[in-house]
Amino acid sequence: MGDSDANFKPNIKSAANDPVLKQAELTYMKLIEQKNRERVNRLQQISKKNRITGLAIGTGVLSVYLYSIFAVKQETFLDDFNEPVKVQQQ
Repeated sequence: MGDSDANFKPNIKSAANDPVLKQAELTYMKLIEQKNRERVNRLQQISKKNRITGLAIGTGVLSVYLYSIFAVKQETFLDDFNEPVKVQQQ
């Protein structure tokens, strides 16, 4: 979509029988819009905090996993294990 699409404004035709909004209705609409903006901002902040918490938990889990793998690789008690000599039966 080009620049002409960004500047596109639909034509709205008003008729004589369209309802006229009262000042109280306009004030109420502005109040609702403000509350909606506040709600959206609050949800965006919660979403950001949730992402940070998720990354922190994921990092913790990954670090415990990597530590476990590294710790198991260092175990050498089985490296010195000699297989017992088989006794030959006569």
